[in-house]
Order: sequence, then structure tokens, then C-alpha cells
Amino acid sequence: MKNILIIGIGNFGFYVAKELNKLNTQILAVDNNEENLQKVDEYVSKTLIGNSKDLDFLRTIGINTFDECIVSIGDDFQASLETVLNLKELGAKKITARASMESQEKLLLKIGADLVVYPEKQLAKWTALHCGTSSVYDFMDLDNEYGIYEILVPNEWIGKTLIDLDFRKKFNINIVGIKTKNRIQMILGPNYMFKENENLVIIAKEKDANNLFIK
Repeated sequence: MKNILIIGIGNFGFYVAKELNKLNTQILAVDNNEENLQKVDEYVSKTLIGNSKDLDFLRTIGINTFDECIVSIGDDFQASLETVLNLKELGAKKITARASMESQEKLLLKIGADLVVYPEKQLAKWTALHCGTSSVYDFMDLDNEYGIYEILVPNEWIGKTLIDLDFRKKFNINIVGIKTKNRIQMILGPNYMFKENENLVIIAKEKDANNLFIK
């Protein structure tokens, strides 16, 4: 069972705690607002009122005993910075921090965050793909270059096989699997023939994926 510290229980911190609760984790939630902690009480193991900018306060928690420290302070970037610095000084094993803009993301990584989550940017891309195309059902960033996409099989592919399409050479994408209502088929032979009402799960660069979406 992972032992996780969440600092900052706004909307983002609340939903992170709620989802972590489903994963059988031990969670300590910290915030300087008692009302915020009351909202998350049923999803965490323990709550604690305190100021994460206070090094002495954090020292009493035993930071190095946590597998992960999540800094989800959303409305005070200075507090996020000071908190990440304090966690590093106290020997945090892994720090994930929330950013609201690219400059914050870069700075948080520079001062010691292991991972920076940028919800607005990630959700904006997901929303744009859903609204701007009629064929994208889901999307997840892998890094700044590649993503995983779930898309409707293009009409021109129906009735053709992987050999017919030579998709890696023509489209520069990798097909991970085929998804239907009932199952996901992860291993496709070269003679697999695409059918109607199937979704592709692909890994691709954004520009290559967009070549399939934009007609």
C-alpha cells in the first residue's frame, strides 16, 4: 500500500484524493483551510491543518516516509514553489506538482519537482480534439511529442488489411489495438482486415495523428 501526501485540497486536490482512494492508498491530506479538509475527509486516512511553507511544520509530518508527495496548490504559485523546495530539503522521495501555465511547469521542474501536472493544458487539448474532429474518442499525452489516441477507423481503411495499408510507412503511426463494444484486441496479424464500427488505439506524433483527423 502506497503512502501518499497531498498538500492543497482545492478542486484538483479533492479529485486526486477521491481517485487515489479507489487504489487502496494511505493518504494524508494537508491544507490551511479546515473546510477544504472536511470535504475530503471520507476519502483520506488522515487530515492535518497546516501551512506547507513552514519548514518546521512539514518536518513534523515525516516527509521521507511518504512514497509520493503531491503539491496541488492551485491559487498561490509562490506557496507551491516554497512547498516543493521544502519537500526537497526534507528528503521527499518523489514530488508531483500542479502548474497553471508553462512558465510554472518549467520552474517547478527546475527547482526539484519530479513530475508536473498541467491540467488546463491537457484538458484543453483533449477538448479541442473532441470538438474539432468527429473521429477522436479519447486521447492521452505520452510526452511533448507522442500521444495515445482512440479514433474511429477511417472509412477508406474498411475492408483493407494491415499489409494493404502499409500504415507504418504511409502514416507513420503504430496501432496498439482494436476496440469494439465488447473487447479490445491488442495483437493484430498482418492480414487483419478493418471493419465498420471499430475504434483504433494508436500511438503517434501529433502531426501524424492530425493527418488522419483533418480531411
